[in-house]
Amino acid sequence: MSKPVATPKLKRSDLLWTLIGLGAVVLSCFLLYRELHNVSLDEVAGSLRAIPRLNWLLAGGATLGAYFALAWYDHIALAHLGKRVPWRFITLCSFTTYALAHNIGASVFSGAVVRYRAYRSKGLSPQEIGLLIFFCSFTFGLGTLLASGCVLVLRPNLIQQILNVPPALSVAIGLLLLLLIGLYGLGSWRQFKPWTWGKLHIEYPRLGIVARQLLAGPLELLCAAAIIYFALPAAHNPGYLVVLGVFLASFSLALLSHAPGGLGVLEMSFITALPGIPTVDVLAALIVFRALYLLLPFALSLLVVLGFEWAQWRRNKGVDGDPRPPA
Repeated sequence: MSKPVATPKLKRSDLLWTLIGLGAVVLSCFLLYRELHNVSLDEVAGSLRAIPRLNWLLAGGATLGAYFALAWYDHIALAHLGKRVPWRFITLCSFTTYALAHNIGASVFSGAVVRYRAYRSKGLSPQEIGLLIFFCSFTFGLGTLLASGCVLVLRPNLIQQILNVPPALSVAIGLLLLLLIGLYGLGSWRQFKPWTWGKLHIEYPRLGIVARQLLAGPLELLCAAAIIYFALPAAHNPGYLVVLGVFLASFSLALLSHAPGGLGVLEMSFITALPGIPTVDVLAALIVFRALYLLLPFALSLLVVLGFEWAQWRRNKGVDGDPRPPA
């Protein structure tokens, strides 16, 4: 008989972050209602119909690019761990993990459990899966720092639309972020001593792994922001770098709030940061983003989870059912 597989347990911190996320949703939706109570559904529908077919196709392509980059996160982490897992399995696992995590928010109910179940079936130990999850999160963090540093240096006036700080400070912050990225690359090249934080012991990856991290991390963010960029009207479009900068800030706020799908947080951030664009057009662009990047992948991920659990149940039934032929 096969041994039961342990799964991550619900922690008080997970429950706390869930409550914080729900609180962020309620507050954001209240503020959003105050901004949008004069906007009619007909206006939003009109803005959606005004998006050219080519832009819909480009937004769809950007969505595929974003989820390809997310699958690349897992592949890079497995290469760092020295594990070989088929690309098809990695892609399905990564797609399901992020589709659930982006929409649900609380990690205990989404990404960690899915990755644990999936990679345990491929022979990875709980410790290796924990390192894989951390490594993927770290790759995302590197991508955020690198993309944010470039935007702050290239568009120093952008930060004034959100915070009342001089452009020189924006450039200084951007250069500091890029310096941190450079130090990480230097540590990998020169093989600095591992990081030790409590029981956590992390060694610098090989330089080839770091190079892939610095490509995959920003790629996901660049593609996700492109979905919104392509959905905005050409007449009021502020430019890709502006959209990317606002997306990085709003997406980071949404992650910190633990609001499921960043509900309300993304909308308020974009409406506040892009006052020159009609509110109805911003709302329509974010509806496109939610439909392509969040809701459609979420629906497909549920089918993937059901298919995986059905396959596991059938396999376990064949092992535990003791289907011996009659004597």
